[in-house]
Amino acid sequence: MKLRFLTLCALCTGALAACGPAPTPQQQAARQHEIACLGGTLGGALIGGAIGNQFGGGSGKTILTAAGAAAGGIEGQRFAC
Repeated sequence: MKLRFLTLCALCTGALAACGPAPTPQQQAARQHEIACLGGTLGGALIGGAIGNQFGGGSGKTILTAAGAAAGGIEGQRFAC
């Protein structure tokens, strides 16, 4: 009984959320820009961390991985935004 009720609540919530106002073209463009910036930042951090991980040893490897991730994230954001 609880499962049926929870399923019904989830379906009703989804249906009501779909009835919201449609975003304007400006809102859509702003959202796409935000997604592109986030993707560039995360992608840059991932690649920078992977490159930084190739160097150093011991705690130096950890520091270089973090530094590579930070630098990659900054550059990725600059490139994507």
